[in-house]
Amino acid sequence: MTKKLLGAVAGVSMAFAGAASAQETIEMTSSFGKNLPILGTAAIDFVEKINGISEGVEFEHFDPGELVPTLEALDAVSNGSVDASYATAGYWQGKITAASLFAAVPFGPEAGEFIGWMLYDDGLTLYQRMYDEAGYNVHVLPCGIIAPETSGWFKNEINSMADLEGLNMRFFGLGAEVMQRLGVSTSLLAAGDIFPALERGAIDATEFSMPRIDARLGFHNIAKFNYFPGWHQPATMFELLVNKDRWNDLDERSQKQIEVACLANVTTNLAEGEATNFAAMVDNVENNGVTIKQWPQEMLDTFESTWSEVAEELAAEDAFFAEVWADLSEYREGYKTWGNSIYLPRPRN
Repeated sequence: MTKKLLGAVAGVSMAFAGAASAQETIEMTSSFGKNLPILGTAAIDFVEKINGISEGVEFEHFDPGELVPTLEALDAVSNGSVDASYATAGYWQGKITAASLFAAVPFGPEAGEFIGWMLYDDGLTLYQRMYDEAGYNVHVLPCGIIAPETSGWFKNEINSMADLEGLNMRFFGLGAEVMQRLGVSTSLLAAGDIFPALERGAIDATEFSMPRIDARLGFHNIAKFNYFPGWHQPATMFELLVNKDRWNDLDERSQKQIEVACLANVTTNLAEGEATNFAAMVDNVENNGVTIKQWPQEMLDTFESTWSEVAEELAAEDAFFAEVWADLSEYREGYKTWGNSIYLPRPRN
């Protein structure tokens, strides 16, 4: 009896050991520190979601720089030195011309329209094709989205296009292309590098994200003029990149669980941003001495016409950019039938 019991216990122990060893551990670098609300917390939330539902795979979160610098994450995931990355494709614009079309488009789709194109039109197919055809060994999933960001923190008030000329500014993605055409010298800095650059005068202005996120980075201590609306990023998509060999080695159930966790993360990421930013705006005005400014319509018109020129030129230079831009534009033209009819006009009092 004792031998049988010991044998049974040993068998159960071996079964548990086998199950434990079968679980895949995925090391994931995030482009955003976990101290950043909405951006950084989204990566943490995704890890909690997938680890809470999956017995086949476990994700381990790492802050920027712990495994690899933010702007090196794509290459690291592709070559297998890092398993996965939570980021936004706009960071790869210097490597792939079309990348920012899957992150944020100036005067482009807002969150609902954007995720519709991604999940129910051609967006996700084109997204994966972009990485495949550029030679990156990654599998991509949309894994977060936020509503518009503010379009800049400035040390001095901006009242005309002439006030922008000669400024050094941190700017992201395709919006940076617009600002450069308008006489602004732009650079792409990771979150932790922006405040020191403002403080020592290396840059005169910056955009980064939403008011609550920007507050954590302290921009209001130096730049007192915060400009709206977020013409450059009406919505921003975030991605989970997984090394394709690691992805293909996962069983189908684990792959589906990762997809479900990312879709859930899209929902909570959007909701957190929408629910928590108005309080940050009020705090900036009442306690931080910030002046909230709206771009004059004539300046918005100039931003938009300049963006149209940029898009046309990028499409002429890059065939894949042209294909994606045409597909997104066709989708948006169709969406107008719905979007221009169903929603109440803004602002609403």
